[in-house]
Amino acid sequence: MLKQPKIRVGIMFSPIIEFKLHGVYQHSASGRKFQGEGDFCLKNNKVELSMNGETEVCELPFELIPLDEQSAGFELLNVTIGINFHWERKENQSFKGALKIIQENEHLTAVNVLSLEDYLLSVISSEMSATSSAELLKAHSVISRSWLLAQIEKGEQINKSGSYSTCFESEGERVKWYDREDHTNFDVCADDHCQRYQGITKASTGTVKSAVESTSGLVLTYNNAICDARYSKCCGGVSELFENVWESVTHPYLTKVVDAPQPPEGYGLELQNEQDAHQWITGNPDTFCNTTDSEILSQVLNDYDMETPDFYRWKVVLSQSEIQDLLKSKVGIDVGNVLDLVPLERGVSGRIIRLRIVGSNSSFVIGKELEIRKAFSASHLYSSAFVVEKGEVKNGIPEGFHFTGAGWGHGVGLCQIGAAVMGASGYSYKEILNHYFKGADITKRY
Repeated sequence: MLKQPKIRVGIMFSPIIEFKLHGVYQHSASGRKFQGEGDFCLKNNKVELSMNGETEVCELPFELIPLDEQSAGFELLNVTIGINFHWERKENQSFKGALKIIQENEHLTAVNVLSLEDYLLSVISSEMSATSSAELLKAHSVISRSWLLAQIEKGEQINKSGSYSTCFESEGERVKWYDREDHTNFDVCADDHCQRYQGITKASTGTVKSAVESTSGLVLTYNNAICDARYSKCCGGVSELFENVWESVTHPYLTKVVDAPQPPEGYGLELQNEQDAHQWITGNPDTFCNTTDSEILSQVLNDYDMETPDFYRWKVVLSQSEIQDLLKSKVGIDVGNVLDLVPLERGVSGRIIRLRIVGSNSSFVIGKELEIRKAFSASHLYSSAFVVEKGEVKNGIPEGFHFTGAGWGHGVGLCQIGAAVMGASGYSYKEILNHYFKGADITKRY
């Protein structure tokens, strides 16, 4: 059985890292002891540490380890959360474990080094509300633990192979996806790009601690391998395949799941088909994640998530000038006047995998789902499961486009809002996991 691992979490990326040490910390290299407020500053490719009125040039990496892990903690100031999302903001965050400063290109990176189970206590309270139902918290503990260990293994494999590509371009087409492989100096980041981790800033509860402790070391496995257990806020009623969002690898446990006890009546569910997709996305099918129950939603959604009430079905209207500006600024495409948006390929959830942008000067095809979401929003569209109608057409040019969409996020694996409804409805955490991860086993690894 494995020993509980230590993990490295990239927290913030800035030329200046401001911090407060609450308790005594020791420099791992020199043994010097530090306590109080200070900052690391990158100037002319040198790093200065200013603390307690004194400034010195220091060598990186610079790691500060607490002498007493139980009582000591550190605070990072002005941490950006929700990077590039519509709820982006800054906040001060507090952490347990060690603080490590490294340099990456033109910025410094603050890395938190701590045990996996301590990390999970925060993730469960950051990704969800700490007041979620016990069974949902247990289910999320298992999948968050599984995902992290799978990512560490995947990172080691990529490092050994020495090559990994997340973009394929040809004449008139770009297919790109976004995962955590660009993190080479730590295991995961602390934002939605990986999974939300806000240290002990988000208050944990006895229920969270019990959920993590009662599932300690438990992971999802398939054929004895740890599952790459993905999740998103709201699948929109049907979950998506892994290979339609990220690299072309089939994970049998990340398959199409209708998020309901039985398929909703009156809908075709071949959502790769435009007719079925249109009916599904513009409709209101009865599924687990189709809820307006404020009590359940408040368990799942943190304060800034509650700013997004229309997660199940949503609408966006873009003018011709807005859509041209977005294509230029977000994905570097200029096709002239946008004449049409044509889905070339949809996934099993109705999410568009490849989209042709037809312009007056040229046409261009983009994919996968997040690249499509980035192309039509200052942050991201909630999902790529959408249908589009043209606004008024004058001289052959639409004045704008009306998007009607379904779900929030990539839709692969567990649907957080659907799982919250299941937990509130009396399903056990094992039943929740079995619903979203078909054929996976729950295995104790440490």
